[in-house]
Amino acid sequence: MNFSQSITKRMSKTALVSVKQKLDRNTIALRVAREFRDGDVVNLGAGIPTLCSNFLPEGRKVWLHSENGVLGYGPLAQSEEQDPNLINAGTQFITATPGISFFNSADAFNMIRGGHVDITVLGGFQVSEKGDLANWILPGRGSGNVGGAMELVTGAKKVIVAMEHTTRKGEPKLVKQCNYLLTGVGCVDLVVTDLAVVKVTEDGFLLLETAPGYSPEEIQSVTGAPLTVSEKLKEVQI
Repeated sequence: MNFSQSITKRMSKTALVSVKQKLDRNTIALRVAREFRDGDVVNLGAGIPTLCSNFLPEGRKVWLHSENGVLGYGPLAQSEEQDPNLINAGTQFITATPGISFFNSADAFNMIRGGHVDITVLGGFQVSEKGDLANWILPGRGSGNVGGAMELVTGAKKVIVAMEHTTRKGEPKLVKQCNYLLTGVGCVDLVVTDLAVVKVTEDGFLLLETAPGYSPEEIQSVTGAPLTVSEKLKEVQI
């Protein structure tokens, strides 16, 4: 049984007994990866998003793209298979898959700016109900660098944010209006957290899926903006 199958089995058991269970980082990544379609070019940001490479859907060819000039890599490398010449933009070791290619970083950004990236998955500090994203600096942390995220939220066809639903202090990350410096305006399409799957619509946040055992009311209580509950609301299914 591989890692993906193990998590799927665990989630299925959890759903059957209706125990409250937040999604861990790997399960968030697994749920995000279910959004990838055959032939998609996907860029993965630092943090939870990079874990998505370990859960690429079976039977689909997904072309993972990195700003340092790589297209077509696979899961993160285990210690025994690490190659210093194979890394992503976050300097993590990656594995090669058939068809992998390497090129100048400038060409990698040209792909983004040219609209050739289908999906980008990024972490987030805040997402507003209008789809604004703040993900590169926290107040009081000092200087930071927005990096390639600003390019990605502008150039990618779909933006998915993978993050915890609240801060360590329990403050909502899904808010009416971001009060951190923005990465992009009106750019987020979907948010996957440890509690929910939320779509950003013209009317605000639409709750699509909940973590096992959590009610919409409980999720609303830790969300800083109104949630509209989908008529097809369901528990997260992996």
